Amino acid sequence: HVQLVESGGGSVQAGGSLRLSCAASGYIDRYYTMAWFRQAPGKEREGVAAVYTGGGDSYYADSVKGRFTISRDSVTNTVYLQMNSLKPEDTDMYYCAATRGEIFGSSYYYLKYFEYTYWGQGTQVTVS
Repeated sequence: HVQLVESGGGSVQAGGSLRLSCAASGYIDRYYTMAWFRQAPGKEREGVAAVYTGGGDSYYADSVKGRFTISRDSVTNTVYLQMNSLKPEDTDMYYCAATRGEIFGSSYYYLKYFEYTYWGQGTQVTVS
């Protein structure tokens, strides 16, 4: 079993930056796909960014490309989401997610919630 704990959320003015962290613990091996999702009440969980730890590619929603960057620290099993140029529409609860191995098929599937097995409790981001 894998546990994911997010941190780093908060309130920021439009144009500002935040960095979210997701610490993974439990049975962790080398090859995982890690991702960040966000969700507003009553809306579907939206994929924001994803990365496969066994390769170098990362995947982003069009709405955050050029502003958000996903990265990972393989020593501490931590995944980060650096969010720059934040907009009010980025306000949401942000969730870290993980699944073992690579997600096969097109890059479309990297940002789909049903591909992920493990989820954190979420951290709130508010942009005003």
